[in-house]
Amino acid sequence: MNVTRRDFFKITGASAAGVAVMGLGLDLKPFKSHAQTLKLRFAKETTSICCYCAVGCGLICSTGEAGAGKIINIEGDPDHPVNEGALCAKGAALSQLTNNDSRLTTPMYRAPYSTKWQKVSWDWALWTIAKRVKKSRDASFEHKNAKGQVVNRTTAIANVGSSALDNEECWLIQALMRSLGLVYIEHQARI
Repeated sequence: MNVTRRDFFKITGASAAGVAVMGLGLDLKPFKSHAQTLKLRFAKETTSICCYCAVGCGLICSTGEAGAGKIINIEGDPDHPVNEGALCAKGAALSQLTNNDSRLTTPMYRAPYSTKWQKVSWDWALWTIAKRVKKSRDASFEHKNAKGQVVNRTTAIANVGSSALDNEECWLIQALMRSLGLVYIEHQARI
């Protein structure tokens, strides 16, 4: 059989039209009844932002019923202007952050020269960090430089920001670090 290019397009078009016409008689009731029995039907949906990189993709997190709070599904938010519903592999697996028995939920502390980590309270951890920041800042704070100019700075502490922060959070951290007199302020997105 000798089929020209024009005949090939005619056959392909007729086949596609035939398939489309046959598809009109498809009964969707079994699919609809199956969708109504899915566990996501009663789930609570909450929008969030992915914490892995600086892109800031929008997420829809579905949590189980009865206030269990366990994430049962993560999907991209189609109404979000950044990702428009798409997610990378890390964002799609975000539920592993909360549904993970190995995840640390309390601060851990290892004393100097110790070989073991111990659980500590959040109050103790935050208070200890604040004391050590103040001690380092007070010990290294410089009011004036060698020329006698007022500098009000410390070079003993540095800050590295996270790429998961949005612009507003970065601004707040910058303001806090500058108020402490830090000179070395960097951001992960630039490194």
